[in-house]
Amino acid sequence: MYKYRVSQADYRRALDAAVRGYEKVSAEHAALETRLAQLKQSIATLTKLCGYEPTVQLGLTDACRMVLRNSGRPLTALEVRDRLIAVGLDMDRYSNGLASIHTVLKRLHESGEIAERDRGEDVQAKAAYAYPAHVVASRVGKTRPWPRRRTGEGLCPPKDRKE
Repeated sequence: MYKYRVSQADYRRALDAAVRGYEKVSAEHAALETRLAQLKQSIATLTKLCGYEPTVQLGLTDACRMVLRNSGRPLTALEVRDRLIAVGLDMDRYSNGLASIHTVLKRLHESGEIAERDRGEDVQAKAAYAYPAHVVASRVGKTRPWPRRRTGEGLCPPKDRKE
């Protein structure tokens, strides 16, 4: 039997390497999601310009995600609505389209998927939302991924999991 003892410092180095790898892959993942959203928006716009009907209707939540990922800056609910109309989303199927957009943006914000722009001193400023890469870049000075969920991720196993 071999006796090899691993020190606490070795575990810390391994953990640091794993965290760095996770951050790198998360950044690549965010870049791919952004590119996919850009391509979806291009396809939707070109489909509309060619006079074709889309075979798969885009849901409101996914459409809001797509618009925010492609925006490059925080958008208000009105700006999101205008961009959704521009890419051809049928807002007539909603009795109050703007209220539906507000609900979607609120839910995405509560889940941690998007971030709300800091209003600063202006109380009259309307809430604007952005994908965190834009928000974090303005806060930190560099782009890095934002956590998608507040719960369920971390180093501790779930409580219902058997050891």
